[in-house]
Amino acid sequence: MTPSLQNWASGVQRAVEDELAARLPAAGTAPVRLHEAMRYAVLGGGKRVRPLLAFAAGELAAAPQAAVLQAACAVELIHAYSLVHDDLPLMDDDSLRRGKPTVHVEYDEATALLVGDALQSLAFEVLAAPQAQLDAARQAGMLHLLARAAGSHGMAGGQAIDLVSVGQALNPAELEFMHILKTGALIRAAVRLGAWCGSALDAEDEQRLDHYAKCVGLAFQVVDDVLDAEASTATLGKTAGKDANERKPTYVSLLGLPAAKELAQELRRDALAAVAPFGDRAKHLMELADYITHRSF
Repeated sequence: MTPSLQNWASGVQRAVEDELAARLPAAGTAPVRLHEAMRYAVLGGGKRVRPLLAFAAGELAAAPQAAVLQAACAVELIHAYSLVHDDLPLMDDDSLRRGKPTVHVEYDEATALLVGDALQSLAFEVLAAPQAQLDAARQAGMLHLLARAAGSHGMAGGQAIDLVSVGQALNPAELEFMHILKTGALIRAAVRLGAWCGSALDAEDEQRLDHYAKCVGLAFQVVDDVLDAEASTATLGKTAGKDANERKPTYVSLLGLPAAKELAQELRRDALAAVAPFGDRAKHLMELADYITHRSF
């Protein structure tokens, strides 16, 4: 991450962390164990890539920061819930997330299940809260977009495909479809929600922005696959090498490391080309595309 991007990102991350802390139920309020576990799952970890993308897209559309912050926190709460559920023994069965014990390890499986349920509900509560900068029709559309991205036509659907694909050799189109849903849908939602907080874009600009988000979302997953194969557990903050050990279909298993890395760069170039017509308004979107695809190589 370049110094200029780091400076901007740090400000966004602080704002998001503070807002999440304020929106989450206070520690010590009943039911105490559930609320403490919710805060454990969300606060003090993660790079907040989805909120960063929402803010960058909001800049492009001249969106008020308060509106983008609300949308960004809603997306991050959905993401956090998905991680809690993904780590459960009946899913990916992981014991480490963001460098600390996963929620079901720190607490218990039943609490982790309820944490995910509660975070998902809180996400829609946050996004539906009264917002002076948005009219009711725009806000309803945003709620529909987030629900679609999180459900069976998005993130949950991609996870379902992932679970039944263990040990199978997916072809490139099948693997791309799985990750467009599992990882890409929420990233695309973050970008679109950030933009929807501002001035309306015409159909052509909406398409450019969505193509950027699709490319960045897929690149994020390709890089994750590479990192799982190359990086250490300490670097990742989660167990390294699990994909290969569990015979999961990945871009590395399908293409090999060199070709997977090249695919990430192709997706980066496509993302940059998509938003190039926006000029300086897309500065942070372009820098984030570089960051996402150069996290380790």
